[in-house]
Amino acid sequence: MTNAPRTFLTRRRMLMGFAAMPALSLARPARADEKLGFGELYKSFGVLGLEFSDKVKQLNGQGVTIKGFMAPPLKAEANFFVLTEIPMSLCPFCSSDADWPDNIVVVYLAEKQTFVQYNAPIVAHGTLEYGPWTDPDTGFRSQLRLREASFDTV
Repeated sequence: MTNAPRTFLTRRRMLMGFAAMPALSLARPARADEKLGFGELYKSFGVLGLEFSDKVKQLNGQGVTIKGFMAPPLKAEANFFVLTEIPMSLCPFCSSDADWPDNIVVVYLAEKQTFVQYNAPIVAHGTLEYGPWTDPDTGFRSQLRLREASFDTV
């Protein structure tokens, strides 16, 4: 009989411990990305074009979070979109690196997500990459990208 109270207390402690566990363990884990704003992307603009900021250079290859708007994608099943500083009803595609606007970032999704309206604010999360690159599937040229990305509506 002396074991019965110990078992009861152990079960009680265990049940209380389970009740105290946060429900967040079932939610998507929080990302510890560095916040990056459109005003922090470039250091200067000169005869050679845009120069990336020191912050962009330091964060290359790291996780970042950027708030903005989704420009309309090329096609419904696209695996990428253009994140813009302000809402745009047309996608701001460029013909060359020299014409690259200073207020867009290409976002390559890690997995398919449903696109949102161009005027709905979103937060994009992904691995930052900078420098000229041409997408082999679309021929789209970019200077600044998020890879393995996702987004949430604000």
